[in-house]
Amino acid sequence: MNFSGTPQQLFWQGSPRDIVFDLEGIRNKLLQTDKACYVMKDFNGRIGLSNSGTLVSEGRGLQVLALANPMNAAQLGDPSFRKDYKLKYAYKTGAMANGIASANLVIALGKADLLASYGAAGQVPEKIAASIDKIQANLPHQTYAVNLIHSPSEPALEAAAVDLFLNKGVNVVEASAFLALTENIVYYRLAGLSRDAKNKIVIANKVIAKISRKEVAIPFMKAAPEEFVQSLLKKGKITRLQAELAKEVPMADDITVEADSGGHTDNRPLVALLPIIIQLRDEMQKQYAFESKIRIGAAGGISTPSSALAAFMMGAAYVVTGSINQACLEAGTSEHVRKLLQIVESTDVMAAPASDMFEMGVDLQVLKRGTLFGPRAKKLYQYYKNYQSIDEIPTADRKNLEEKIFRKPLEEIWKSCIEFFQQRDPQQIERATNNPRRKMALIFRWYLGLSSNWANAGTSDRVLDYQIWCGPSMGAFNDWVKGSHLEHYKNRKVADVAFQIMEGAAYLYRIQSLKMQGVDFPMELEKAELMENATMIL
Repeated sequence: MNFSGTPQQLFWQGSPRDIVFDLEGIRNKLLQTDKACYVMKDFNGRIGLSNSGTLVSEGRGLQVLALANPMNAAQLGDPSFRKDYKLKYAYKTGAMANGIASANLVIALGKADLLASYGAAGQVPEKIAASIDKIQANLPHQTYAVNLIHSPSEPALEAAAVDLFLNKGVNVVEASAFLALTENIVYYRLAGLSRDAKNKIVIANKVIAKISRKEVAIPFMKAAPEEFVQSLLKKGKITRLQAELAKEVPMADDITVEADSGGHTDNRPLVALLPIIIQLRDEMQKQYAFESKIRIGAAGGISTPSSALAAFMMGAAYVVTGSINQACLEAGTSEHVRKLLQIVESTDVMAAPASDMFEMGVDLQVLKRGTLFGPRAKKLYQYYKNYQSIDEIPTADRKNLEEKIFRKPLEEIWKSCIEFFQQRDPQQIERATNNPRRKMALIFRWYLGLSSNWANAGTSDRVLDYQIWCGPSMGAFNDWVKGSHLEHYKNRKVADVAFQIMEGAAYLYRIQSLKMQGVDFPMELEKAELMENATMIL
């Protein structure tokens, strides 16, 4: 370890036994981020570290070359985020759909005093209700969230989800994929408004909105639209007091900036998008002067201590991880998927059509290694663009679809669609009855929808059709954990992963702080290595 900066005008006094000079000793001192760290040169010219001792401005002692104040992982991010949700770290996990962000995953993180969102999107109400019951039974005092996904093709599902959340007493939702506000999300927000004994506004139903565009973020930074407020009031869903209070609170408590992530994503670079949304928040807060300032978090690409620290240093109030949790034991996916994800590289991803927004041409990011889902899904969208019905598809192409992708005649698939939507959302079938193009879209969505279920269930004869939502952060995570206990998927637990990322970020913050003062560390010290005893600490 060398020093090339300007020494501090401070002197260290303490026991020489508290100074370490070897790499292992230095790392251990650096890891104690809740204590101050002093870098000094002893009388033999050796540069060492200590976490103890006293600093004086004059007198006898070793001259201090550099110093770092206490800064542990719990101090990263916005303290109000941790306080409001009763958390150890300003850290959250995203709501991977179809229950990949499972009840077990939410419970494991909740018991570690961390926030997780249950992946309710794509699930039937009965399954969501059962999962909420399980979470509430296991987390009686901890905070959890449930995903509320915008469903433009199936508005009845979105409305039913809100009713379920209100009936079950779900106090936090992660609102995702919203292109614009709907009456449903407004209803959830306003139904939780009241005043306490001191006449202060109480927001019982918190909203964490996930966005990737300014135009989508803006409505969440404003009060609820008046037309929705009046409609809900007229229907008797909210009280007059709640209608009045609606003018005084924004639609979201927190807004997660989603960059290059798995699943629904605009593939935006976080270094450009996060500052834009933070500046937008500041402008909107100045304009509306809400009592509580909306916090801005960062998601998409967060999978290592360095990426988490980068987000915090750009002003993120909290960080959100996604893809990496899918490879953990508690995720609601198959062992085949976990095993595959442990070898993924950052370039092993691609864009493919999304089932829930297929007709709109919206893509999501999926794994391309070990599966043909991406190319096959793209082919289906090309057919949808080029033809007005399944009957227009050339005979040879249709035969290929029926043999290679659907493995059944398309008309038989249509019968399955009718049975499915009669239970889930009958309006879907009604809208397709005299609309052959709509019928074609529902048939294609059969494949897009089931492909993620096949992956979650580990359906052995559909391995090449697995739809696995994944971003490039999965590859970065795999590179980072190589050679550690987390390299093998069977050792990956969501709470341990969270601990390693956050504690590693605090460690790297200390390293960078001292480097900027002129301390030149050996390469072995500049990597946030994993701590084997993390599960014991948790």
